[in-house]
This record gives sequence, structure tokens and C-alpha cells, in this order.
Amino acid sequence: MNRTERRHDDGPIQVNANDLVAFLVEVAALVLLGVAGWQLGGPTFLQVLLALALPGAAAALWGLFAAPRARVRSRPLELATKTVVLGAGVAAGFLVLPLPWAVAFALVVVVNTVLLYAGPLARR
Repeated sequence: MNRTERRHDDGPIQVNANDLVAFLVEVAALVLLGVAGWQLGGPTFLQVLLALALPGAAAALWGLFAAPRARVRSRPLELATKTVVLGAGVAAGFLVLPLPWAVAFALVVVVNTVLLYAGPLARR
């Protein structure tokens, strides 16, 4: 198995540049959720709780329904999870980033997600 492949229940998966961007978008969404949780204010313990709970809940949902080796294999649940988690990441971006950066992140999320399902880089 070469470096661009990894084992999966359905056989090897080819990794392309859009997959790398998707991974970076997912990590950025988790970071933005954590920063937004921290910045929501209130007592320090609440800030810490939200900074850990928001990305933690998103990561748990992703692992259950949207990850390549998700515990539950369901296309509707995968799409719903990606919509909720990435949408929350975009919303968090608008809370914590300057407007041009938030818009750029939102565009990258949309274009990357569309390319995961349509076009030459889509998963078959």
C-alpha cells in the first residue's frame, strides 16, 4: 500500500488534494468552535466548558456519522452531520474572524464540500 492509500472496510481509498483541504476545513471548524465557545463570555469555568464542549461534541458527531470509518454508515446522517458541524464552524468563523476571513472560510467550506460529492474529485 503506497502513501496515498489507506485501508478501509470497502478497500483502499485514494486521497487527493481536495481530501487534504477537507481535513484542514474540518480541523479549522473545530478550532473556530473552540475559540467561539471561549469568547461567548461569562465566568471562566463556563468559557473553558464551552471551549471544550463545542468542538468535542462536533468531533463526536463527526466520528459517529461523517468520518471515513464512521461507526454508523448512513448517507443522510453523514450529510446532516457535515451540514451541522461545518455550518457551526462557519457561524463560529463569523463570530471570531474578521469579516473577509470569515467569508473566505465559508467559501472554502462550500466549494470543498461540493467537490467532495460532485465533479472529478468526488468520492464514487
